[in-house]
Amino acid sequence: MTFLAIDVGNTRLKWALYDAHRPGAALLAHGAEFLDHIDRLAEGSWAQLPVPTKMLGCVVAGDAVKRRVQDQMELWDVPAQWVVSSAQEAGVVNGYDYPSRLGSDRWVAMIGARHHVLAKGPARPIVVVMVGTAVTVECIDTDGRFLGGLILPGHGIMLRALEAGTAGLHVPTGEVRLFPTNTSDALTSGGTYAIAGAVERMVQHVIAHCGAEPACVMTGGAGWKMAPSMTRPFELVDNLIFDGLLEIAARRFG
Repeated sequence: MTFLAIDVGNTRLKWALYDAHRPGAALLAHGAEFLDHIDRLAEGSWAQLPVPTKMLGCVVAGDAVKRRVQDQMELWDVPAQWVVSSAQEAGVVNGYDYPSRLGSDRWVAMIGARHHVLAKGPARPIVVVMVGTAVTVECIDTDGRFLGGLILPGHGIMLRALEAGTAGLHVPTGEVRLFPTNTSDALTSGGTYAIAGAVERMVQHVIAHCGAEPACVMTGGAGWKMAPSMTRPFELVDNLIFDGLLEIAARRFG
């Protein structure tokens, strides 16, 4: 009863094969490919995998990329199933104005975060931060309702925008400093503190709205870079989207 979880982001496809479609399932294999290279999956890292019994994924890169992934899955006789954000699922209620327009990666990560926190203790508000090509900051109340969230550019987009719109800012990546004294450090520190400031503001909104300190969970490929600069303690969770897919799969597939 193997289960294949797929997360197709803006830059990379990440996949994980588990021994069952339930939370806590054993990880059998995992990997990642840049989107430019996903056409080699069937003949490469997927070629020797056990045949998945079920598959569930989320994709934000668009239908063309989704079709390319499905083409690679033709080496197995398993239907491709993709999460579409809905009004509620797996104990989380979607407060978006138009629930189906919420990015599926955001939705799945929130479900993963909700159950991650519940597994450790009583229900409490949560702030979920995903740091990737873009940065998202989501708020969930104690009852599991998604209150709303922020989307802002990630480090790379910020730097490219500054390089494109100004003269003389084509410099190497710098370090995060309290008081930057060169352009490289000024750019890197500015982007980092912009993200940290947005997160801090959202944490304050949650405290004011819910009357309780939220659990703060961070995920995404660049999360480790942000963690030291946050004003509050954040738990780094590497595979939050896979955790969410396992929670959803356990309920959908029985």
